[in-house]
Amino acid sequence: MILAGDVGGTKVHLALYNFADGRLAPVRDHKFPAGEFASLDDVVKAFFAQQDGKEVAQVVAACFGCPGPVRDGRLKLTNLPWELDQRLLAKSLGIEHIFLINDLEANGYGIPELAPEAVFTLYAGDPAVVGHRGLVSAGTGLGEALLIWDPKSRQHHPLPSEGGHTDFAPRNDQEIALLHYLQRTLNGRVSYERVVSGIGIKNIYAFLRDDQKMEEPEWLRERIAKEDPNAVIGQCGEDGSSPICAEALKMFVSSYGAEAGNVALKVLAMGGIYLGGGIAPKIMKTMQNGEFVKAFLDKGRLSPLLHAVPVRIILDDTCALLGAAAYAEARAAELSGHSERAASTSS
Repeated sequence: MILAGDVGGTKVHLALYNFADGRLAPVRDHKFPAGEFASLDDVVKAFFAQQDGKEVAQVVAACFGCPGPVRDGRLKLTNLPWELDQRLLAKSLGIEHIFLINDLEANGYGIPELAPEAVFTLYAGDPAVVGHRGLVSAGTGLGEALLIWDPKSRQHHPLPSEGGHTDFAPRNDQEIALLHYLQRTLNGRVSYERVVSGIGIKNIYAFLRDDQKMEEPEWLRERIAKEDPNAVIGQCGEDGSSPICAEALKMFVSSYGAEAGNVALKVLAMGGIYLGGGIAPKIMKTMQNGEFVKAFLDKGRLSPLLHAVPVRIILDDTCALLGAAAYAEARAAELSGHSERAASTSS
């Protein structure tokens, strides 16, 4: 049995997995509000308290995908007052093999575990080409990872990065005005995460309302004040009931496409670009309206190269969990000499 975790700033998603015929098989999972717990240890213990004691006793390894850089098995979360150390977690939870990895790294390991229907092809490119991949995930923040192709093992090896915090590069007059607006409101530097993320959607909306003077009707103002602003902007942009929301989503997906194209150039992602995070699957109509792909391909002399790069949207929100579980099993097998995955295929 493998314990996997996807640790975010607002929630911690935990799951137990075993293996069936070499594939990860989910046993059960639960999401916990992170702010209600003093530590990750407490979240895991609360999860274990809900489970069958025999199943808990069978856990041989665990891995948690976490936002931020992991160094020597340690990291300090940016959105939670938690400092994690995989050695201390192993002692506290009584699990011999525990690993901490970056959340985008976990997503990268999860991609090979996805079912075909869990991936939507936004742009076909040349699907026959094999090579490096890029992973760009717009959610609460903007995460990026490089998936390096190893021809010997015929596998991709995820390399985490903090590429979402690189400088935002406006490409037209409207985006230049957005940059100037954000420089004023943020008092300085503007990263891509300030535009391509949940934070970014709200920033773009505020720019259109306050700087570009687009109309915000009273009914929309009231909904945004009472509900999740991103959910409202997404819904009203997708269904066409609000021009300002539709324009906010249009600007968002265009910047998303441009940055995805940047990542494709930096890693020569002939194996494709994968879009993770929770935003893209919720605004599929806007993602398919052509703005994303137009910006993705618009790379001047290098545009012909981008025409061969497929773009795929990850629809399964458990991708990071699958990746964490796969990583935990593989690393534990290296250390112990016993593979749970391989054992599940023996007759």
